[in-house]
Amino acid sequence: MSAEPSTDPSKGSRLARRLIQLYAGLALYGASSALLVKAGLGLEPWNVLHQGLAELTGLSMGVVLTIVGALVLLLWIPMRQRPGLGTVSNVLVIGFAMDACLAVLPDVHSLAVRIPLLCSGVVLNGMATGLYIAASFGPGPRDGLMTGLHRLTGRSIRLIRTAVEVAVVTTGFTLGGSVGIGTVLYALSIGPLAQFFLRLFADPSTPGRSKVVAGRKPERAILTR
Repeated sequence: MSAEPSTDPSKGSRLARRLIQLYAGLALYGASSALLVKAGLGLEPWNVLHQGLAELTGLSMGVVLTIVGALVLLLWIPMRQRPGLGTVSNVLVIGFAMDACLAVLPDVHSLAVRIPLLCSGVVLNGMATGLYIAASFGPGPRDGLMTGLHRLTGRSIRLIRTAVEVAVVTTGFTLGGSVGIGTVLYALSIGPLAQFFLRLFADPSTPGRSKVVAGRKPERAILTR
C-alpha cells in the first residue's frame, strides 16, 4: 500500500509570506516614489526620465513608468533574460501605486514639509527595495537590463548601472524631469538602505536566497556596491 504524499504546511506559509512581501514592497515602492515627486527636490534616476516623458506626452508618471518598464522588458529577449513573477508584477504594480498616491497626496510648498517628505521617500524606497527583492520572485525589468548587460559585456555592475543611470537622468532632465538635491541624496543612500533592508527581510529559513540577496552572485545582486 503506497503512502500518501506528505505536505509541508511551512512551505505554504513561506510562499504566502513571500507573496505578501513582494506586493507590499512594490506598492510601497510606488508610494515612496510619489513622496519624492511631491517633495519636488529631485527624483531617483529612472523617475527623472519618467517625469520628463510624462511632461512630453501628457500621460501620468505611473502610466509612463509602466510603458517604459514593458519596453525595457522587451530588451531582455535578445539578452536571454528570464522574467519571474516579480518582474511582471514590477511593471504592473509600481506605476499604479504611484498614480494612486499622487492622486491623494496634497501639493506642498514649504521646505519644512518638503525636506521630511524627501527623506521619508528615500528611506521608504530603500525599505520597498529590500522587501520585494528579498521575496526572490525575480528582478525588476531595469535591474534585469543591467544584469543582462553585465553578462554580455563583462563590465562591472557598478559601471553599467552608473552609465545607464547617467544616461536616463540626462535624457529625463532634458525633457523636463526634476533633478536636485533629492537625486543626489537618493544616489548616495539607496545602496546602504537597500542592503540593510535586504538583510532585514531575507527569510532565515531559506539560506540559499539570503546568499543571493547578500550578493554571492554578482549577476543578480544589483544593489551590491
